[in-house]
Amino acid sequence: MLKGTVNTLLIVSFARFANVIFVDMQGNKLKWVLFLGLIVLAGIIGTQAYWISMSWSQGEEDFSKKTHLALYKVAQALAAINHSELPPRDIVRQQSSNYFVVNTESEIEAETLEYLLRREFDRLQLNLDFEYAIFDCYTEDMVYGGYCTYAPDEQTPTIDEAETQLPPEEDFTYYFGVKFPTRSNHIWGEMQLVVFLSALLLLVLAFFVYAMSVMMRQKRSSELQKDFINNMTHEFKTPLSTIRIAANVFQRDEQVGTNPRLKRYADIIYEQYERLNNQVEKVLQIARIEEGNFELKREVVDLNGLLQPLVSATQIRMEERGGVFHYELPKVGLRAYADPLHLTNILHSLLDNAIKYGHSENLRVDLTSSVNDQSQLSIKIRDYGPGIPAELRERIFEKFYRQPTGDRHDVKGFGLGLYYVQQICKAQGWSVTAQAPDSGPGAVFHLTLPLTKAPIAQVAEPVAG
Repeated sequence: MLKGTVNTLLIVSFARFANVIFVDMQGNKLKWVLFLGLIVLAGIIGTQAYWISMSWSQGEEDFSKKTHLALYKVAQALAAINHSELPPRDIVRQQSSNYFVVNTESEIEAETLEYLLRREFDRLQLNLDFEYAIFDCYTEDMVYGGYCTYAPDEQTPTIDEAETQLPPEEDFTYYFGVKFPTRSNHIWGEMQLVVFLSALLLLVLAFFVYAMSVMMRQKRSSELQKDFINNMTHEFKTPLSTIRIAANVFQRDEQVGTNPRLKRYADIIYEQYERLNNQVEKVLQIARIEEGNFELKREVVDLNGLLQPLVSATQIRMEERGGVFHYELPKVGLRAYADPLHLTNILHSLLDNAIKYGHSENLRVDLTSSVNDQSQLSIKIRDYGPGIPAELRERIFEKFYRQPTGDRHDVKGFGLGLYYVQQICKAQGWSVTAQAPDSGPGAVFHLTLPLTKAPIAQVAEPVAG
C-alpha cells in the first residue's frame, strides 16, 4: 500500500509539473523546461524501476517464507501420522527459485501427502499450481509425480514417473519435492497495483514526450512568425519615413494650402501615416518587451503635467466625433516614479480603447482619479459601450486577442494595445484590471500606480525591462 501511494504521488507530482511547464515558453525557458523535464523523467523512471525491483524481491521473499512454513507444517503432519520424529535441521531446503525438497525421515504415502499439501497451501493462500514427487530410496528415483491446479472446475491431472522432472536430493533418504511452475505468474499477480501504476506511468511519459514535441514545433513556428513580423515592421520604417517627409512637404506647399480639396487629401495622408506608424511602433515595442531588451527610463514624473496634454488631445477627438469627455484630474500636484513615455502610451491606449468601443451614438468617456490610503494613484477610464463579459476580462489582455463582436467589424485593430498596457504595467510593478461599472453599461479600466514624494529633479538610471 505504501509503495502504491508513493507511486501515485509521483504521478500526481509529475502531472502538476507537466501542467506548469505549459504556461510559458518564451526565450530560453523551453530549453530549461526540456532539461528539467528530462531530469524529472529520469527520476520517475528510476524510482519506478526501484519500486518494481523491490516489490518483486518482496514478493519472492513472501512466497519463499510461506512455502517454507507450509512445507514444514506438512512435514510435521507426516511425522505425527507415522509416529516419527523430524530431523533436527534442514527439514525444508530450497533447491531453486521454484523447487523445494522436504526431509521427513519416514515413508510417505502419496494420497496423504497431496491432501496435506493442498490443506497447507489453502491455509496460507498459496493459490497456484504445484507439482510434487516422492523419492524412492530403493530405486533412488522420484517415483511418483502429481500436478495439482487450483482451477475449481478442472480435474487434477496426474503424471507418471517418466514425466516427472523433479531432480533427487543426494543428502536425504526419505523426502519429497515440490515444484511451482507458475511461481512467476503468481508473484506478478500479487503486484497488480505496481503493474497498473507502471502502465499509467508509461502513458504519462508518452503524453509528456508528445507534448514536448508539440511545444518544440510550436516554438519553431512562433519564432518564424516573430521573425517575419519583426522583419516586416522594420521594412515598413523606411517607406513610412519617406511618406512622412512627402506629407509634410505636401502640407506646407502654398498651392495645397489654398486648395481645400488638396489640403484635405494632405491631412488624410498624414493622419494615415501616423496611424500606420503607431501600429508599427507598437509591434516593435512588444517585440522588444518579449525579447527582454527594452529599457524603462524611470524618473520622477509630474502627473498633472503629463495628464493635461493627454486630456486636451482626447477632448478634441471626442468633440470631432460628437461625444462627451468627462474628466477629473488631481487637485494637487502628484508625482510618480515612472517612465513618462510608457506611462503616456498606456493612458493613450486605454483612452483610445474606450473611444473605439464606446457607442457611436451618445459617445461618452469618463476619466477619474483619486488617491487611496496606500499613497497610490487610482485612474479609472470608463466607456459606455457594450461592456466586457466577466469570462473575457482576463483574456482581453492576451496578445492578438480581440473581444468577439459577432458580424460587426466596425472596430479596427490587431489586439496589441491592451497586451502592451499589461506588459508595461508588469514591468513597472503597476496594476491594471478590467471591471464592470457599478451601474449602467460599459466597462471600466482601473490603473493603479504608487506615488512618490521625491523632487522632480531626481532622475533614475535606465532599468532593463
